[in-house]
Amino acid sequence: MPARIDGRAPDQARKTVILPGFQVFAEGSALIEVGQTKVLCAATVEERVPSFLRGSAKGWVTAEYGMLPRSTLSRTPRDEGGQRGRTSEIQRLIGRSLRAVTDLEALGERTIILDCDVLQADGGTRTAAITGAYVALYQALLHLVHQGALRSLPVRASVAAISVGVVDGERLLDLCYEEDARAQVDFNVVMTDRGEFVELQGTAEGRPFPQEVSDQLVALARKGIESMLKVQREVLARL
Repeated sequence: MPARIDGRAPDQARKTVILPGFQVFAEGSALIEVGQTKVLCAATVEERVPSFLRGSAKGWVTAEYGMLPRSTLSRTPRDEGGQRGRTSEIQRLIGRSLRAVTDLEALGERTIILDCDVLQADGGTRTAAITGAYVALYQALLHLVHQGALRSLPVRASVAAISVGVVDGERLLDLCYEEDARAQVDFNVVMTDRGEFVELQGTAEGRPFPQEVSDQLVALARKGIESMLKVQREVLARL
């Protein structure tokens, strides 16, 4: 069995650290570090909703995602004059993942915006953003409860995400950039603490893969997400 670049076992996630309250002016924030990947997540509460929800008595949770120019090995130009397709796809994924665990009716007619900015990218930026954004969202909702704007937290479950893939024929958990770049199969999995899946994104590079492989990868992802959820619980218990 070939050694991974950072010495991890195939079913071992990278060390994950979440620092809540990283930005003092945001209603909620968290810096998440997954190995060398670092994403800053901040939650903003707005007392309004998009036009399609006005008068519905429902709230909205959405996300914006971006990468700093030198978060990568070579400079990545800033998005100007329109979002790249990848950026738009990722922020829709983050928004969907957080809405899936939020009681939008209990939230009322207000919007929570999650800004996820990649400070350093070494693979798994979208999954790290989801895991960190949940902590920022939770803080923002707790802030509303403490203000008396909400009677209780409008949260149905917690949510986290991780990547898995097949690299040189090996099933690997939590791919770093070098592994992701060489993967024959690449999955991003989003799951709640109830064991329910929010999203499964899986692609093959070159040859198709059988269902057996996808089943194995999803099972591996479940193990990794449970470790992410554990980190979240430990952080939120200290709030």
